Amino acid sequence: MSPTPRNGRLIAAAAVVLALGGAGLVSAQPGDPIGEALSGKGPPAERSTEEPPPSPDALAGTKLRPAPPTEAADATPAPESAAPSKPGPEKPVDPMKRPRYPVAIIQALDKVTAETVRFEAPVGKPIRYKTLIFTVHACETTAPDEDDSDAAAHVEIDSQPNGPDGKPMPIARQVFKGWMFANAPGLNLFQHPVYDAWLIACKAAPPSA
Repeated sequence: MSPTPRNGRLIAAAAVVLALGGAGLVSAQPGDPIGEALSGKGPPAERSTEEPPPSPDALAGTKLRPAPPTEAADATPAPESAAPSKPGPEKPVDPMKRPRYPVAIIQALDKVTAETVRFEAPVGKPIRYKTLIFTVHACETTAPDEDDSDAAAHVEIDSQPNGPDGKPMPIARQVFKGWMFANAPGLNLFQHPVYDAWLIACKAAPPSA
């Protein structure tokens, strides 16, 4: 089958384009795939979207930011269960009061005559024994909660010799003042050149008649 005149023209035109393209005389037109193929100018190569890793020098000048705290670090620890409160120190027990008595029993000794006498001295009332005047200000015994049982009396002793008949009495002179103890008479001893005296006990007042 012989080519038609139109087909012949197309074939001839293609041959001319091929020849001129080989010689570099034909430039590729936009949108002309044949021209682009012949001129060697294809579509630009796709650029890689991946960026190269930073260099060590760039990393050296970069300050690392601390990682944000996690929920575990931010979480506030749950309060521990309240421990039972410890009982406070016990209040010390007040000591029991010592019982007091209105009468003290005293024993005196005359070292010259070796005479011994025991007498009662009511609290607050002066009692004379020869040249001595005894005034008891208090007489008490130990409390039940104390270990040792004892009696103590606060006594004041004045020395006042008897004056001759019809003459005024000389002024009394204090020779002892302090506590006497029944179980320890030598603890606060009454010292006198002629007399000795010590506490025997405390006594309740006799019932009124």
